[in-house]
Amino acid sequence: MTPNISSTFVKGLSLFKAFDHANSRLTLADIARRTGMDRASVRRLTLTLVHLGYVAKEDRFYALTPKVLVLAGSFLRGNHFGSQIQPILDRFAAELGSELSMAMIDETDAVYVAKSTLSTSAVSFGFTIGSRLPLLQTAIGRMLLAVEGEELREAIITQTQLQAHTPHSLLDRDALRRAIGQIRVNGFAKVEGAFEVGITGLAVPVLPVRGAQAVLGASAPQIQLGRPDTEERFLDVLFRCAAEINRSYAPATGDAP
Repeated sequence: MTPNISSTFVKGLSLFKAFDHANSRLTLADIARRTGMDRASVRRLTLTLVHLGYVAKEDRFYALTPKVLVLAGSFLRGNHFGSQIQPILDRFAAELGSELSMAMIDETDAVYVAKSTLSTSAVSFGFTIGSRLPLLQTAIGRMLLAVEGEELREAIITQTQLQAHTPHSLLDRDALRRAIGQIRVNGFAKVEGAFEVGITGLAVPVLPVRGAQAVLGASAPQIQLGRPDTEERFLDVLFRCAAEINRSYAPATGDAP
């Protein structure tokens, strides 16, 4: 452990990641298995989070409480996602008739930090702010890697466990390097059916937030985005949306413009 770093605090934070959309209620044994920690440490840390109000206990099961949103809310409000980025996403999503999302890297995943909120979108995939997607099998993930530094990009390609989400998931590391290299040349990412069967994702780069890379993305059924005119329209909206965010977003000022 790096000097001046609290290993106990690190372990406590790792408990939050044990919970996800498929594992929202866990026993202590489940948490121990998903975090790799011993049962005694898991029990002590989990009960501490219960005491602080971040975790609730029901019989043998534990679940996150709404209080965890306070942590994310501070990041989102501090970077003006609601006041500056959300209105732009909503306006371009209305023009496109499809959801738009903004994502950043968190370890080996892309995490949504902003999403359009229009109920009239033609297709909704059920993801929300905070949802995580694999970097290597999604358009937003590969676009993030394409705009990241070579050292981080290579580390993720080399070290990430490759998982076959669909029969079209790319499981060859050299092929992934070539695909991401082509994205760097093209300036946008397109991934067909590698994460969800029958779904195509598109993504384009947008300005960094507090020095961290960010991208915009949209998804639609493959049969829809298989038409060149539709793909062109999606990319046009994504690029124009990114350009407007780049012009108007001011995360470092501390105040909305």
